[in-house]
Amino acid sequence: MEDIKILDAVERYIRGEMNPDERLHFENLRKTNAEIDLLVVEHTLFLQQMNRFGEWKKFRSSLNDVHTQLTEQGKIDSTRLKGKAKVVYLFNRYKRVAAIAAVIAGVTTISLSALVWSVSPKPPSSADYLELSRKVDAAKTKTDRLENDLAVVKSEKSSKPSIAYKTVGTGFFIDASGLMITNAHVVKNSRNISVFNEKGDKFNAIVLKLDINRDVAIIKIDDENFKQFSTLPYGISKNSADVAEPIFTLGYPRDEIVYGEGYMSAKTGNNGDTLSCQIAIPADPGNSGGPVFNKKGEVIGVLSAKKTNAESAVFAVQSKYIYKALEELKTNALYKKVKLSSKSSVAGLSKVQQVKKIQDFVFMVKGD
Repeated sequence: MEDIKILDAVERYIRGEMNPDERLHFENLRKTNAEIDLLVVEHTLFLQQMNRFGEWKKFRSSLNDVHTQLTEQGKIDSTRLKGKAKVVYLFNRYKRVAAIAAVIAGVTTISLSALVWSVSPKPPSSADYLELSRKVDAAKTKTDRLENDLAVVKSEKSSKPSIAYKTVGTGFFIDASGLMITNAHVVKNSRNISVFNEKGDKFNAIVLKLDINRDVAIIKIDDENFKQFSTLPYGISKNSADVAEPIFTLGYPRDEIVYGEGYMSAKTGNNGDTLSCQIAIPADPGNSGGPVFNKKGEVIGVLSAKKTNAESAVFAVQSKYIYKALEELKTNALYKKVKLSSKSSVAGLSKVQQVKKIQDFVFMVKGD
């Protein structure tokens, strides 16, 4: 019954039948509830398709009426036109009308696509919106120097060239077997991906799911030297934190893990973007892809970007989109049994103890 009421409200909203107060309330609901927002988009598409189908039925009926009228006037002999021949005749005689109809259909399709794009939640694009991956400069990082030293020692055993990394971000485990989450912008153009734990151990990784629109990527450690974890100490929440709720992050804006703390500022992101939320927390290039935790040690977001002209205006992709990305990945039979846990085993511990248990599951992510 509740679903029927929601659908009725969505249809009234689309048809413009709400009074101003109802419409304002419903639009605020769309900004804070991505499922309602998606339902509006899908139902708009459905109604448009139904309208197009109705127009097509009217067009076919009109053609039949014209054919009957011409037959009665003796202008065509319907006994000699059967099946496809009748269609060809009518098309040749009225191809100008058909061409106009085709143009109208094309314009309708383009307009519909534009409508769906305009109401769909999408990542913000702005000159003052900075993605928080960092670029690798000419100065070698601590890890890179170690790799080069090892390469010299092992040069006689291997001729494999070292990787020239270009981007650095953060990633964290969502499954003990080696599945990790980071931002799509950290790895989207990379041919080779490496992840490093807090000790500096390096593992090769591959991209399994790249969602550019939501700025989420699922990567997997694909390295024989990696030993799987037994369980994760934190859970992945399906809900956002409340405004003013304390939060903290772990990430790699430097070559060692860095802790930051703050609070939830708003449940939407830049310019009301419903994919993300705004948090007040220190963040620098390299924090992209890092987990945002609530006080229970539950992941409530994936840190992604910040405004360059506003202090403490940082944005994180909402954690529920981790679930959506995994559901899409599960179309691959290899990952059908992967499940995310929403339970945190560090709830109730002090912040120091939470960080000690969590930091081993947060890695630096590098792409070339």
